[in-house]
Amino acid sequence: MTNFLANKGIVHQMSCVNTLQQNSIVEKKHDHILNVARSLMIQSHLPKIYWSYSVIHVAHIINMLPTPVLNDFSPHEMLYKSEADFNQLNVFRSLSYFCTLPTNKKKV
Repeated sequence: MTNFLANKGIVHQMSCVNTLQQNSIVEKKHDHILNVARSLMIQSHLPKIYWSYSVIHVAHIINMLPTPVLNDFSPHEMLYKSEADFNQLNVFRSLSYFCTLPTNKKKV
């Protein structure tokens, strides 16, 4: 694995778990994601089975927000070279409807 990473130009460094002295940026971001996900879960009264969806939702939102680290651009803008579209965001655990057949369009 070391040779593969070196060939791709990746510097592989290892650190101990939960040591802010070695990996403070990642640990702080991880804590931030978990704290916001926890807040969403509590606010929306969702059971723990939806934890993974909450974390994904939080990571998506954070990636759409500007950050000083990227000169007030968002990670989304840097990756896709376009501004993030906030129209697609909904309230977490918002009421939604689904349709199984095109001919049967009833609200459930």
